[in-house]
Amino acid sequence: MNHTPNNSTFMATEMGTDYTAYHHHNKSYWQPKETSESSFYYFAYGSCMCPVDLKRTFGENTHEYVIGTAVLEGYRLGFYRRSLRRNCGALDVVPDANAKVEGVLYQLPWRFSDRLDEREEVPRNGYRREYVTIHSQGQVYTNVRTYVVIDKLPQELAPNDWYLNVVLRGAVTCGLSEEYCWNLFNHMYQLQLQQKSLIAVDECA
Repeated sequence: MNHTPNNSTFMATEMGTDYTAYHHHNKSYWQPKETSESSFYYFAYGSCMCPVDLKRTFGENTHEYVIGTAVLEGYRLGFYRRSLRRNCGALDVVPDANAKVEGVLYQLPWRFSDRLDEREEVPRNGYRREYVTIHSQGQVYTNVRTYVVIDKLPQELAPNDWYLNVVLRGAVTCGLSEEYCWNLFNHMYQLQLQQKSLIAVDECA
């Protein structure tokens, strides 16, 4: 039996939001702020894609620091870290010459740097900084910070429902392509199904 949902309406229903409204609305309000403050470029591919969620870390609005949707070529997403805080799989990016990752490019004030490292568990050796080349708004940005898992799991670990919804809401809210959002949802959903099947087998053994 095929348990995979077969349309984006299901995805929107699961999230409790309307994909089209978010997708079109968020293309209009990103107006990068002109500032002389020292800054750095940051590529977000998980929950930090959503400026509203990122606000929890910095304590102030982050919409004005968004450059736009962006693409990281030569990498793919994977859930290769167990989040100790959430006790489930957490996102990572791993090299893959035939893949690409969509996300959001920010130009953040340097005063946010330490707090972003803390969110990404850098002091606890969860993730480390990696500097990559990003394509956004018809331009190429080099030396862009992103984060990758240090001690990767040998195979992907499913996210829980809360993390699935946070990641997917970020992807939809920031305006990633509908195809990418659907593939992201399906990937997470299939991991959850696999995990449930393994648990069921263990319980029957």
